[in-house]
Amino acid sequence: MKKIVTFISGVGSNLKVILDACQNSIINARIASVFSNISCAYGLTYAKKSGIPINIIDVNRFINFETFDFMLTKEVDKYKPDLIVLAGYMRILGSFFVNYYKGRIMNIHPSLLPKYPGLNTHCRVLENGELEHGSSVHFVTDKLDSGPIIIQSRVPVLSTDDKFSLKERVKSQEYIIYPIAIKWYIETRLIMKEEKVWLDGKTLPPQGYTGNIDNLIKN
Repeated sequence: MKKIVTFISGVGSNLKVILDACQNSIINARIASVFSNISCAYGLTYAKKSGIPINIIDVNRFINFETFDFMLTKEVDKYKPDLIVLAGYMRILGSFFVNYYKGRIMNIHPSLLPKYPGLNTHCRVLENGELEHGSSVHFVTDKLDSGPIIIQSRVPVLSTDDKFSLKERVKSQEYIIYPIAIKWYIETRLIMKEEKVWLDGKTLPPQGYTGNIDNLIKN
């Protein structure tokens, strides 16, 4: 069975969804380990309940970031992951790590990339009067939130929205599209090649998969 290593920093709601999908055979893989830079991250409780090994990342233990980057690669490599999934991991990964696992690291970002990379996306969307918001699953490269996009979900921005209500609606869509993207990869239907995303042997457009997400759920 193929193996997934996940990285988290917080409550781990996406981790829980992915873990459930693996345990229910929606994704034919298992989570081999959970890495976190926060020792008290609530999401680690899901790993503990399922008996999944936990690794706490402490960059301050290393003399420089390059050494940390190299050692992190060695620690992750012990699990021989087929895929690395960032599920709310709030630190930037180093170039050595990213390039070592190039094409095997996936992230979910709460905006319709390339719009709004970085933090505080919900607030920025509201401040700029956007009519639409959403989330993007993308392959990770060494440029922040700029890897090729696999799939996006979109939600309208309502006149009654604040950052909390908008975040919740975006999250509900993340729980749909992230398992889909991971399932495609695990089934070897999805790859990154020549800095583009290929699904079933065809290149996807810059915004990723553009079909009906509801149909993906039904199938």
